[in-house]
Amino acid sequence: MTQPEPDLSSSEILAAQPIARVHRDGVEYVLLGTAHVSRASVEAVREILERESFDAVAVELCEPRYKSMRDPESFRNLDLFQIIRQGKAGLVAANLALSAFQRRLAEQFGIEPGAEMKAAIDGAEARDLPVWLIDREVGITLKRAIRSVGFVDRLGIMGGLATSLVTREDVDESEIEKLKEGDMLGSMFSEFAEESPPLFEALISERDRYMTARLREESEQASSAGNPVRRVLAVIGAGHLAGIEKAIETQTEAPGPMQTSLAELPPGSPWPKRIGFAVFAIIAVAIAVLFYQGAESGTDALWMWILCTGIGAAIGTFAAGGHPLSALAGFIVAPLKPFRPGVPVGAASAGVEVWIHRPRVADFDSLRDDVIHWTGWWKNRISRTLLVFIFTNLGMMFGTWVAGFRIIKSLL
Repeated sequence: MTQPEPDLSSSEILAAQPIARVHRDGVEYVLLGTAHVSRASVEAVREILERESFDAVAVELCEPRYKSMRDPESFRNLDLFQIIRQGKAGLVAANLALSAFQRRLAEQFGIEPGAEMKAAIDGAEARDLPVWLIDREVGITLKRAIRSVGFVDRLGIMGGLATSLVTREDVDESEIEKLKEGDMLGSMFSEFAEESPPLFEALISERDRYMTARLREESEQASSAGNPVRRVLAVIGAGHLAGIEKAIETQTEAPGPMQTSLAELPPGSPWPKRIGFAVFAIIAVAIAVLFYQGAESGTDALWMWILCTGIGAAIGTFAAGGHPLSALAGFIVAPLKPFRPGVPVGAASAGVEVWIHRPRVADFDSLRDDVIHWTGWWKNRISRTLLVFIFTNLGMMFGTWVAGFRIIKSLL
């Protein structure tokens, strides 16, 4: 059971928060380190805005998270067909898993994660101060993190997301202390971030540099527009405070190019595609050789390919709670995958799922609450469609390896 935070006076609360004051190019940046699950951090934000004057307030948010915070019904704008067609179902599912992790913390601590950011925004708006959104978009951060590590660490990231959904236990005391150090993404993958320098770089260090570049850029733009700023309050997770303080003092590259380079997606490893192509090529050659040895052997091998890949995809669809027609679509499309390499098999099943079970208004309204519990992913039509996309692809992959093993075995 989490211990309640002690009652402190407003001055004591502010004194207890980590604060750094850094000067650069005529601007004083007041960096207020906060915890995303602390009432004391919320009070500290309110107190510093009350006591000191600022020309702008910067918050550790990107545009999508800001819109989600200001408009809780923003999920109603999801276009599932576009998400599926563009292959973004996995990314949306990851964002929902992160949201579920945050909601679990809200249940345990009795305070919405990010409440200190909302307090900063509300305080700035009440004083007619501009609000600067300085964090990198979470989708880019996740993609860069995944592409920065090897296969084992990628499994760790996916395992961290899955574990956050399945477990219903309270966050333990050690994790609470990490959360109070203040970074939600770093906390969610803390074990892997600590053991993997590339993952720590993508989740923490890169964002330190990105947020510093954003602070510098916003200051320069304000001065160019004739509204120079002299004092800026930056409300950031305490885990970023030291990195941003150092970056403000030492960063030499122009802020624009730096942001661009840190927002670019590094090229993915060619090996997964090469291995996939090699597997398909080996199976195709094996089937051709079997046809050369005899029509019956070749036909049996071809049916083996069709049945294993099709049944694997269909099983994946059913595992996600998909409709039989969605499973049928996966069964039909899966064997054709080598001829349509750019189109995931799950897109067909998920597309049929959306057509049959169109999301209702109630699904959008309850999406955030449903995904807190792992069973809710199968209950809500939106999240279930995302699972259909993911599980169908996984089923097809499993079927491919089974088919390949059996076909090559019959050849040998």
